[in-house]
Amino acid sequence: MWRYISSFLIIMGLGMFVFSSQQHVERPPQAEIYEAKQEVTAKETILKNDIQVTDELCRTQCSLDLKQMSQDIMKHNAGNDKNMTASMLHTMRTGHEKMDMLMWTKRSEPLEAGIQEGTLPSEIQEQVLALVKAAKVSVDKGTPYQSPLIGNGSRSYFVLGVVSEDDNKSGSLIGVIHQDILQHVTDHQLKNLRLEPYPKDNHWKTKSVETGTLREKVIDHPEDNQNTSHYHENEVVVRFRQNPTQVQLAQITREINARSVRQLASTYVFIAEGMEAKQLIDYFSKWNVDYVEPHYLYLTNDTIHETKKMDQSPAVSDNLEANFVPNDQLFKRYQWNLPLIETTQGWQVTRGAEDVIVGVVDTGADLNHQDLKDHLVQGYNVVEQNDTPDDDVGHGTHVTGVISAVVNNNLGVAGMTWYNKVMPVKVLDQSGAGSTYSVAEGIIWATDHGAKVINMSLGNYADSSFLHDAIRYAFDRDVVLIAASGNDNTEQPGYPAAYPEVLAVAATDAQNNRASFSNYGDYIDVAAPGVNIASTYLGNQYAALSGTSMASPHVTALAALIRSTNPNLKNTEVYDVIRQTAQDLGPAGKDNDFGYGIIDVVQALQAASNQKNRSVNTLPQFISNPFEKIQQKLEWLRNMR
Repeated sequence: MWRYISSFLIIMGLGMFVFSSQQHVERPPQAEIYEAKQEVTAKETILKNDIQVTDELCRTQCSLDLKQMSQDIMKHNAGNDKNMTASMLHTMRTGHEKMDMLMWTKRSEPLEAGIQEGTLPSEIQEQVLALVKAAKVSVDKGTPYQSPLIGNGSRSYFVLGVVSEDDNKSGSLIGVIHQDILQHVTDHQLKNLRLEPYPKDNHWKTKSVETGTLREKVIDHPEDNQNTSHYHENEVVVRFRQNPTQVQLAQITREINARSVRQLASTYVFIAEGMEAKQLIDYFSKWNVDYVEPHYLYLTNDTIHETKKMDQSPAVSDNLEANFVPNDQLFKRYQWNLPLIETTQGWQVTRGAEDVIVGVVDTGADLNHQDLKDHLVQGYNVVEQNDTPDDDVGHGTHVTGVISAVVNNNLGVAGMTWYNKVMPVKVLDQSGAGSTYSVAEGIIWATDHGAKVINMSLGNYADSSFLHDAIRYAFDRDVVLIAASGNDNTEQPGYPAAYPEVLAVAATDAQNNRASFSNYGDYIDVAAPGVNIASTYLGNQYAALSGTSMASPHVTALAALIRSTNPNLKNTEVYDVIRQTAQDLGPAGKDNDFGYGIIDVVQALQAASNQKNRSVNTLPQFISNPFEKIQQKLEWLRNMR
């Protein structure tokens, strides 16, 4: 199986990947061929950078939050009303669960006289108290303070101190931050970047097999995951040509000693007590079936604005400046990915439409995240059907933020769309894994409830007929389907990305090279940024992840913007616009590393806008003549203008 990573990777370092919105690499170098040892080394470097940037993101956002709170305290009561100050600190801690302790302190008072909310962590109380005292000395001098990380693993902490901005700098706010996000991201990325064998634990009773042969395969090394599928030992998926009667179903249940039978349309999942998948496949050969297959496992590959109706065009006064840069606090320093694909210029054409809903079939979303909650619509939890689709992994929250984190709200990160709403559909559990049944049900549910674009940052190397049925169901209802290609640096086709109804996405880095982990092959349609991507994370936090899981939502957001610009385009026409306006990378024309190239938001939206009164079939057919792609596209774009 695989992990279409819930990759949480932000940008490496201090703006080193920030690009001018006008900057394009006309002919990037040939894609590297990564050998196994090189691939592991490259992934380890990426993981290290993910952790470093996540640390920076956490410190930056927490510092900004503390500074804002300090201003609010001074604005309302100059820090003199202890009850009001205590109430404000309590409210802040409630919304920032990783702030274990907050203390408002005046320059003229000793530390003990400060107003404290929360307590110091008992396991390292002495060390933390020493840092809090150091912070007090610093802020009393009018100098902000930031400590190194102390503790380790899930028990890591740091201390921040910010100074009030009144003329006398008379008050300061000190915070103790529980930074377990670093351990969480590390554990997550080890799986998603395939740096540890999978399955690792016994949460799922599965078998690892060679794709296509079902021969058992021992997973002792991360490279063993390539071309490997995983399935439930005692389960099969059966599609009958004609649904069995109650009598027949009772007979089957009795003969295989079925513990559970689930039905989705004409497809059934049988769980047997004493028979393994191969025996069950043999058993069902005597019944009138379209197919019988193992039940495969899928994994991850990781100021409120007025909304716009699809038929509402922004007023002239609502237009953005030509060189508009959003004021989201982490944008300039960390979000290299959006300027690289011309997102900010694309906003001159459209910023989205709330009617074009994006389904994110994943681990759910943080429904209370301050940078997401106003852009979410009601979703569905396939794993626990009586529960909300709240994210307990972080992957789906990160993917959702790439698409639709609130833009220009002076907070966190910016998503690619301003107005498109996301429908979180939880199909993967707390381990980041989910069955064929849950993924298929999630796709069908999202389709039936109005999703016009669906993102699938998950996958497996097994070509499941059951999953393909669900994909065709959505495709036949004009849903745009986008999927991550996978993170094993292999040419083996991964599913659902390799289905013809799905647009398959590879990952690139800030230099427009194929990411060392990104899968490749003739089924790849386009590429998008997927290394060190800053986005939303659990608990009102932000993290940097890497993986094709992060590349896929860039393309999904573009598809939503295209459908917002021109709602009359069919799903196949949306695919054509994305492919044919991509900036060519690697060898001229379509290739196995980048497909048609890296997406170009502004060119795609201009093309979609210009097709409102014309059939998209007038777009040049680059597929049939790929070696003339660059010249033909330039000529076509000149004509479109």
